[in-house]
Amino acid sequence: MTIHVLIADDQAMIRSGLRLILEDQPDISVIAEASDGVDAIAQARRLRPDVCLVDIRMPRLDGIEVTRALAGPGVPNPMRVIVVTTFDLDEYVYGALRGGAAGFILKDAGPALLVEAVRAAHNGDALVSPSVTVRLLRQLTTPVRQPDKSLPSLSEREIEVVREIARGRTNLEIGAELFISLSTVKSHVSTIQTKLGLRNRTEIAVWAWEHRIAETT
Repeated sequence: MTIHVLIADDQAMIRSGLRLILEDQPDISVIAEASDGVDAIAQARRLRPDVCLVDIRMPRLDGIEVTRALAGPGVPNPMRVIVVTTFDLDEYVYGALRGGAAGFILKDAGPALLVEAVRAAHNGDALVSPSVTVRLLRQLTTPVRQPDKSLPSLSEREIEVVREIARGRTNLEIGAELFISLSTVKSHVSTIQTKLGLRNRTEIAVWAWEHRIAETT
């Protein structure tokens, strides 16, 4: 199965570089490019790519607004959007995650991480890398002092899954860590999203860091 990708970035050189990296993979095809946020939304809605790779800073509409338009709350049939940023501590990334982004990567993260992010998004996962996302979430979230006892009731196993998601584990890694099957992990993730009213794994990670779930032992 080929993963169809749209790349949105205002710099032609960046778009070309991302295209070369992605199309070097046998299972990924770049079907469109956009140089600004308005064009990105228009092309994404017309072509319905499997994954949209969106720069955080673009003319007319930035990556946050593009993400909200394509994947935000209330959007019918939301798309999978990965936000790309140049800055390790870019405050806009948090807004993008809240806007429905499946994840984000740094532009200097390297080809392997880019490809991993695209495949993860296509598979319904989110790239929550310990070296990138967790550090940013620590900087950008404001955790409560103690876990909120009034939070929706999660089972002990569901808390374990939440913690592993926040630490950057994929479904396969969570299954191996907790000695449960992949289908069981997916079932737990779906139940967690329903209980917490969250749309994707990245929002689960944000929630976990906000409530210090990821820091508990």
